[in-house]
Amino acid sequence: MKNLFAAVGALVCGVLFLGPAYAAKDTLVVGMVLEPPHLDPTAGAAGAIREVVYANVFQGLTRIDRTGGVKPALAASWTVSRDKLVYTFKLHSGVKFHDGTPFDCAIVKFSYDRATAPGSVNAQKGLFEPIEKTECPDALTAVVSLKRPASNFLFNMGWGDAVMVAPNSVAGNKTNPIGTGPFKFKRWVKGDRVELERNPAYWGTAPALAAVTFRIVPDPSAAAAALMAGDLDAFPNFPAPETLSRFREDKRFTVHLGTTEGETILALNNTRKPYDDVRVRRALAYAVDRQAIITGAMAGTGVAIGSHFAPHHAAYVDLTGAYPHDPAQAKALLAQAGLASGFKAVLKLPPPAYARRGGEIIAAQLAEVGVQVELVPVEWAQWLEQVFKQSDFDMTIISHTEPMDLDIYARDKYYFNYHSDAYKALYQKYLETLDPAGQKELLGLMQRKLSEDEPNVFLFSLPKVGVWNAKVRGLWENSPTQANDVTEVHWAE
Repeated sequence: MKNLFAAVGALVCGVLFLGPAYAAKDTLVVGMVLEPPHLDPTAGAAGAIREVVYANVFQGLTRIDRTGGVKPALAASWTVSRDKLVYTFKLHSGVKFHDGTPFDCAIVKFSYDRATAPGSVNAQKGLFEPIEKTECPDALTAVVSLKRPASNFLFNMGWGDAVMVAPNSVAGNKTNPIGTGPFKFKRWVKGDRVELERNPAYWGTAPALAAVTFRIVPDPSAAAAALMAGDLDAFPNFPAPETLSRFREDKRFTVHLGTTEGETILALNNTRKPYDDVRVRRALAYAVDRQAIITGAMAGTGVAIGSHFAPHHAAYVDLTGAYPHDPAQAKALLAQAGLASGFKAVLKLPPPAYARRGGEIIAAQLAEVGVQVELVPVEWAQWLEQVFKQSDFDMTIISHTEPMDLDIYARDKYYFNYHSDAYKALYQKYLETLDPAGQKELLGLMQRKLSEDEPNVFLFSLPKVGVWNAKVRGLWENSPTQANDVTEVHWAE
């Protein structure tokens, strides 16, 4: 009898011991480099916002999937008129926001009217500019009429900036995001983590994960250490590519090298002297050795680019040969611009490792042609305020990860202050062109125009370097949009 009790006791202890391990398999801790400034994707440009809430908390009528395709989300289906001006969306029934607010056509109208209003705070207002009106023939039908055909309208409505928000909760979404997604907001510990939990009333397929924590780890060494220690389950945008060999050799992990929409640039303030002179901007492009930056800052991961376009697209034009590394040519152009003795510049560097490490390399390269660079590290909130909002900078290094974002060069106001009527005309023609061959041709012309004007020095396409626990399934290996979509993530047995 004593032996029986002992055996039963051991079994119970074993079950209790195994309990936490099994429970952990429905949770996930994800590393992120940058902390979001807030959590409302309809009111801010920072990609870190969408990396937390896109598809997880907030949803749009359409969504961009892991392949870059457009799929239904809150719209179950849609039809398009022959003249491509009227989109009729059939909405899912029974959908509710996390606070119980019903989702229907009135929400669609509110969300689109808010985005198109004169006082819109949406960072991507251009996405909604083609919309003329939104009408509701019934609660589950939304009819969106356009001013003119827009070839990428359905794709654009899948951006994080186009998610649906409710009138009664929109004011609080920056700190308490309330969406319709499979996860709802639980807690934000500033400087440390954002926590989500499963939405028990979700209208669609329930996620396998019960809870997700996005932990902010900006330091590359700390990121690698946290993964190795098991404090993080995954780091989808891993900031320490120089350590990948360690993870490849460790069977506990899988390493994934994918693509992103991230064009990494040495951004220049085009309205500040001497960057208002195209000869100076071209000189900087000749002075920079892209491959040395990729090797030194990215451990060889990344692909050099010569314009603002990702190499994995079919319409990509390789323009890296337009400005080969040529310090002599850089000096000659500076002399033509009256700067034979060079000039001084301030390079503001946000936290990502590609910026901090890349800045040191670029400063050394520019010094060879007489440009004396002062490196000024800034925190992410400072960068957003000083550089992005106020255009208070000479140079900066940043990766633009929005999909198909050639529109930023056609805006009347954007932080690097590029203005070209010729480029705007090309972009407008592209928006109105529905023929795929015509679109491809115009995309090529826009890339060439940007290379010719060199408003920024185009460096490399940001790779998606992902490292995660070998038992984690369902994370995206590529980033066709700004997202850490965990809606299909689960643990293998």
